[in-house]
Amino acid sequence: MPPHPEAEPVLFEATTTPPASLSARALRILALGVVAGSAVVGGVCAWLGAWPILGFTGAEAALVLALLGLHRRWSRRMTESLRLADGRITIRRTDWRGRREEVVLSAYWTRLVLEERPGRVSVLQLRHRGVAVEVGNLLGEDQKRDLAEALAEALRAYRAPIFDNPQLRGPP
Repeated sequence: MPPHPEAEPVLFEATTTPPASLSARALRILALGVVAGSAVVGGVCAWLGAWPILGFTGAEAALVLALLGLHRRWSRRMTESLRLADGRITIRRTDWRGRREEVVLSAYWTRLVLEERPGRVSVLQLRHRGVAVEVGNLLGEDQKRDLAEALAEALRAYRAPIFDNPQLRGPP
């Protein structure tokens, strides 16, 4: 049985997720505030004699809380993973519906482009033979710049490796 050639080490790996702006405690506080606000509006309307409004304010509060919960659940599913190994850049994405997509590019020929857009978040793209793949969609401006710097450094290290040849070393 022939020995398996060693796989190249992973030179870069990053996983991005959407920011979770509310903790579980903050979400409970927000839900309590929505229910309290709805109760106050419904109570005032009932006191003024417009009691049919109670059903609408309750339905509105339930809708707001349901949409908030769905958004939180869907955003937890979203991920994007970048991996540089074995001469390839592999981009794996999972969208809010749970659908998966994978794009593989040659690491040597892929170019990293950070396109500045005044007033908006910049665009980070990997370009390979006329194909442009946007990465870092889930990140803000600063995080996108950090990702671009780290990935550019990893690509530089891949394209210009440093070889350690004992024969070229000086005497001990």
